Amino acid sequence: MAEPAVRNLTDRAGDPSVGDLVSLAVQDVSQLVRCELDLAKIELKGDVRRLGIAGALLGVAAFVGCLVLVLLCFAFAFGLVALGIWEWAAFLIAAGTCIALAALAVLIGYTKVRKLSGLRKTRSTVQDDLSLLRRDGDTAAKPAGSS
Repeated sequence: MAEPAVRNLTDRAGDPSVGDLVSLAVQDVSQLVRCELDLAKIELKGDVRRLGIAGALLGVAAFVGCLVLVLLCFAFAFGLVALGIWEWAAFLIAAGTCIALAALAVLIGYTKVRKLSGLRKTRSTVQDDLSLLRRDGDTAAKPAGSS
């Protein structure tokens, strides 16, 4: 099978060939890409798990909240009618209150979703790797005497 390129370099007397150096560079880049993908997978697993739990809890809360809200809306509307407000106005006030509560629930859910990490570590390490490659590529492309 294929032997590691490092062994080929140490077996020879003298400087390594360009082919050996290119082979080592390709192996290093391949390993770097694999490590970056592994890091992305680890971060995504955590985010997906948190997102799944948050979604399930929001779903349960929404279902129970809808059931309770219907009962409370009727109680609220009939309570307003008992205070002397017209029936149609009492039910409109109850509906407006429901809309305000729904807007509040959306706002709370939105703030929970915004707290996801969004692959910060992966993005940072990929940017570091790219800047390192660009810097090495720039110094290799320029002659030693030019500035």
